[in-house]
Amino acid sequence: MATHERHVRLFRNGRNQALRIPREFELEGEEALIRKEGDRLIVEPIRKGRLLKLLASLEPLEEPFPDVDDDLPPLNDMPL
Repeated sequence: MATHERHVRLFRNGRNQALRIPREFELEGEEALIRKEGDRLIVEPIRKGRLLKLLASLEPLEEPFPDVDDDLPPLNDMPL
């Protein structure tokens, strides 16, 4: 993965410090997660729907799930 750098200026937007993200560094989506590690800021896009996409790509399981109800009393015998 090639590392790209670009000099940018920081500015104030109300009480917040801000910077313009150059086009070549734009992130997907409309939300991001930001964290600070020492004097570095790490910004990562929040990608929604990734878990569902991952689950859809998995092969079905061949082994049956165990019957977890085996040792439970019938529902009609439980006190209310």
